[in-house]
Amino acid sequence: MNPERNESSSRRDHALLRRILLKLTATSRILSAALVVVVVLIWYDALNRLLAFGNGIDYAGNRIMGAEATALLQRYNPYFWGALVTLCSLLLAYLTWLAVRAILARARLRPVDPASFQQLADQLSKPSLDVLLWAWQTRDEPLRVGDLMQTRDELAAGRAARLHRAAEQLAVLENARRRQ
Repeated sequence: MNPERNESSSRRDHALLRRILLKLTATSRILSAALVVVVVLIWYDALNRLLAFGNGIDYAGNRIMGAEATALLQRYNPYFWGALVTLCSLLLAYLTWLAVRAILARARLRPVDPASFQQLADQLSKPSLDVLLWAWQTRDEPLRVGDLMQTRDELAAGRAARLHRAAEQLAVLENARRRQ
């Protein structure tokens, strides 16, 4: 196989996979980005209100605890509210991250539409088709977006060459077995 042709078909295959994956996952990516933006905007407003509330607390009128305890509360009050905001921010970031992962995982499970499937079948090179068939492990289910993502990743990692080597080794072993 000509290395230049293999490299150009590989680039063309990567571009085709990238274009189809972008089309199939655009909605979930936009939804994830919108979710992050909304959460950040709402949290920014909430944390400003929380910090303003914390800064507005005056412990001077507290007669129960004494002057030293009141001074201590007054001095460490900003740190308490800052720590509370930090903990809440970390929790919110983690929950947002989980939600984004769930949205993207759901997108991976979507079946590939027939037009995109036909485009892949018509335009992918033989080594890329071999990798696609390798990535599509559950053949009793339709091809899914996750299979295309795995194909893209495996093509970038050199799976086509490894599949070719494995086929050659299998042929050598079968020839050796026939000779015996």
